[in-house]
Amino acid sequence: MRVNKYISESGLCSRREADDLLLAGRVTINGEVVTTGAKALDGDEVGVDGEVVRPRALAATPSAKKAVYIALNKPVGVTCTTEKNVDGNIIDFVDHPQRIFPIGRLDKDSEGLILLTSNGDIVNEILRSENHHEKEYLVGVNKSVTDEFLSGMANGVRIHGQMTQPCRTRRIAKFGFSIVLTQGLNRQIRLMAAAFGYRVTQLRRVRIDNVRLAHLKVGQWRNLTEAELKGLLPDRTQW
Repeated sequence: MRVNKYISESGLCSRREADDLLLAGRVTINGEVVTTGAKALDGDEVGVDGEVVRPRALAATPSAKKAVYIALNKPVGVTCTTEKNVDGNIIDFVDHPQRIFPIGRLDKDSEGLILLTSNGDIVNEILRSENHHEKEYLVGVNKSVTDEFLSGMANGVRIHGQMTQPCRTRRIAKFGFSIVLTQGLNRQIRLMAAAFGYRVTQLRRVRIDNVRLAHLKVGQWRNLTEAELKGLLPDRTQW
């Protein structure tokens, strides 16, 4: 088994975060530091920062815990990291009895919908850009929203050395607009707006595909419904 999958199935973090641990030299197999692409064989001992990790049993048993899938209305100031030494980390904030981790990220300065799970297997499937999962945001800015600004945002902006993919935009107030993305570049909306001389004053994610923030209050979380799970990954037969 690839060691990033091995680590994610332990519930420690997602596969993407496991890749970061591997690149940072924080993962060992039988005491030897390994990097991306390494595989763990039967009987191998995998460690992260010196602590042994083991995947949870894959076969369902009467005593096995059911996988957790939750939607959180993240407040501003909470950081989407599993690093427990970071003040205001999302894991301590949710304080769930099972070991969970966020699916993707939402800036510390942003608020709104973020999904968390104990199932590392699905994280990459949801984050994979070619699956075109839509994310909708409501954005406040410091200047009047113009047609030119909305059109420019929708057609694509050069940030991080690349053009953003076309997206949908809509004016919702003099100083506010909505935007629907299928990408998740770091601080994407803030950087896109800055390219046109706008500063984002408020950013709230209100939808991920068929999962909506709706009336979930800031700081509250709820379990996803079966319909929401099937809508996120309709081809997946088991959750």
